[in-house]
Amino acid sequence: MKELVRTNDPALISFLVALLRSEGIESFVLDAHTSVLEGSAGAIPRRLMVIDDDADRARQIVTEAGEGGVLV
Repeated sequence: MKELVRTNDPALISFLVALLRSEGIESFVLDAHTSVLEGSAGAIPRRLMVIDDDADRARQIVTEAGEGGVLV
């Protein structure tokens, strides 16, 4: 798995998940609930991951959508 984005912005994560899904790329959000468990909501960034084979295409899609600046 490859990390595409690391952010505390849940709206951005939701947008990117929907964007990738619309292009047939499955993504996974890691650490979505970790901040809540730690007692400091939003303190730990969420990571958006894709499988290795989809990483290059996913990066291209995110960049074409104008969000290339958030890529890891």
